Amino acid sequence: MQSLSASSNSSYRVTNPATGAVVESFTAATDTEVEAALASAHEGFGSWRQRSTQERAAIVKRIGQLFTEKAEILGRIITEEMGKPLSQAVGEARFCTEIFDYFADNGEKLLADQEIDTAKSGRAVIQRRPVGPLLGIMPWNYPYYQVARFAAPNLVLGNTIVLKHAESCPRSALAIKEIMDEAGLPDGVYNNLFATHEQIAVIISDPRVQGVSLTGSERAGAIIGQLAGKNLKKAVLELGGSDPYVVLDTDDVKAEAAAAWRMRLHNMGQACNSNKRIVVMDEIYDEFIDALVQLARGLKPGDPTVDEDSTYAPMSSREAAETLNAQVMEAVAKGATLHAGGTLVDGRAAYYAPAVLTGVTAEMEAYSQELFGPVAVVYRARSEQEALELANDTAFGLGAAVFSTDPERARNFAEKFEVGMANVNVPAAQGAEFPFGGVKRSGFGRELGPLGMEEFVNKRLLYIHPARTATLA
Repeated sequence: MQSLSASSNSSYRVTNPATGAVVESFTAATDTEVEAALASAHEGFGSWRQRSTQERAAIVKRIGQLFTEKAEILGRIITEEMGKPLSQAVGEARFCTEIFDYFADNGEKLLADQEIDTAKSGRAVIQRRPVGPLLGIMPWNYPYYQVARFAAPNLVLGNTIVLKHAESCPRSALAIKEIMDEAGLPDGVYNNLFATHEQIAVIISDPRVQGVSLTGSERAGAIIGQLAGKNLKKAVLELGGSDPYVVLDTDDVKAEAAAAWRMRLHNMGQACNSNKRIVVMDEIYDEFIDALVQLARGLKPGDPTVDEDSTYAPMSSREAAETLNAQVMEAVAKGATLHAGGTLVDGRAAYYAPAVLTGVTAEMEAYSQELFGPVAVVYRARSEQEALELANDTAFGLGAAVFSTDPERARNFAEKFEVGMANVNVPAAQGAEFPFGGVKRSGFGRELGPLGMEEFVNKRLLYIHPARTATLA
């Protein structure tokens, strides 16, 4: 996930992970540009909040349409920036349309006044109002989707945005800003800023900024959470995950293994809610491992712009691939078994062969740390209780999934997951209507769905007494 450890002097740059070549560099924002963005967001909020929900929603609806109209162009941008297979990159851009549509179509209902039952003689309602300019700090793994789920509800609500994207995604950041402008957002409502890490602290401390949303690493979340708390600002933190994926039973082990493998390799395993800990019951474990190994063997590095079943894409950067390789090698050195994959190409490219790893124990970093890449770590469970203990034995609590031919058995198991998102017989619920977020060290707050409109909002009480009175009840 995105880190806050890079030097503030480093520029934003596009480095093609398939080659390691730097394609284009961008200069970080000056302090003057930061102040201009904050002033613009503050001024823009004054007028944007006065527009009706319907007016704001109409513009947000157009933003969504443009993501689909430009999906092919947008997809190629992020394929070059962070190596996402082109079909997945185009699909990500198109999924943004669903997100913007959801909040545009449902915004009026989600923001409607909520009547409160009261024994008093007056009338009381909860009103939902915008709070002001917000800072969004976005990661590289889903350059469009992550921005959409933060921006869409807040734009409909009436908040304005200052967006700091990952240093490796400047072109996609600029493409998003172009879409916002083309859709008709007024000046100041959406501001792209190539801010440095020191400038982030300045932005959060600025009294004009009313909240901050980060999707990133656990370490980044701790830094931003501390800054937000120090400055009394609301924060939403979507951090790391080490999601369990429990297979209780199946009628087709090979098909079940193939489904788990597809999930683990999506976006080359660089997803917060990927199935990073696969727990399989003892009676099907050996066959499950054999099926995974067969899927992993024979894969070779490929061009991410071309879809081929026999190839795999690069990870987002050489640094990311090297970090993952070190985690796997540490586990192997301590006794884990690497069945397939796990090799890093020579040179500057970021290709890491998708791997199958077993025998991981609590003494290994791979047990407690997030493996943010294409490594299927599989655990054997000899009872449902052992499977549940493995599933919940983590500091993270983002998502989880359980599979069984008996839906009631799986439902009962899922009730015991200690996560923000529990899934039965599906790897993860996908749709703009489903809230996304976790517990424990996976952060706090929710995005998407009806809860996505509830974070940066003034839930204001309006009480109307039937007659003028100066006496307190």
